[in-house]
Amino acid sequence: MNPRTVHIAAYDTLADWECGHATSTLRDGSYLRPALTAYDLVTVAPDADRPVTSMGGLRILPDLAVDALRPEDSALLILPGAQLWDAGEELTPFARKAREFLDAGVPVAAICGGTAGLAREGLLDDRAHTSGAAEYLAAQPGYQGAGHYRETDAVRDRGLITAGPTEPVAFAREIFAELDVMEPRVLDAWYRLFARSDASAYPELMAASGARAQGGGGQGGGGQ
Repeated sequence: MNPRTVHIAAYDTLADWECGHATSTLRDGSYLRPALTAYDLVTVAPDADRPVTSMGGLRILPDLAVDALRPEDSALLILPGAQLWDAGEELTPFARKAREFLDAGVPVAAICGGTAGLAREGLLDDRAHTSGAAEYLAAQPGYQGAGHYRETDAVRDRGLITAGPTEPVAFAREIFAELDVMEPRVLDAWYRLFARSDASAYPELMAASGARAQGGGGQGGGGQ
């Protein structure tokens, strides 16, 4: 396994706002533990030769086709929401790849429509999870995980992270916790700042960034 590569699924109508906190923080590296290097981010699409367009109109040229993605090359697979998750079976290969990752012990993080794809694949039937609403998952064919649904911002259970579309910060928090990339006090400060606009958390993050720069662990000085 390559512990420094995170794969993010990229498909038309991808919800731009749902993964930005996670990907930018992992890629920048400023708040990570001093001994860690920043992560490489690799975009994975249905077809590596065809650009995709996000919900917000951003054009993305993917790095890799989903068929070529292997769990052993990854530290994490992120499945953002997209209108396509509710429009047919086009994104089913990503849900099947998520099963492959979890079977291999590599974590998966799904938000919004990505949770519906996992529900249809049966991956939420025996794990605690959340989504935009319990009713949304209950409407998915084959879903049998209602007893494991949690009314909360984000859930992490045995390598699977789930969240609803209004919780990109909590989603990122659980990703960082799963990968164990931040000191607990830094993770707490990061969440307080970005989720609650708690100004008292900012000096804590700057101290972490400064300590990282002095330790030679990677980029420093990230912040607002």
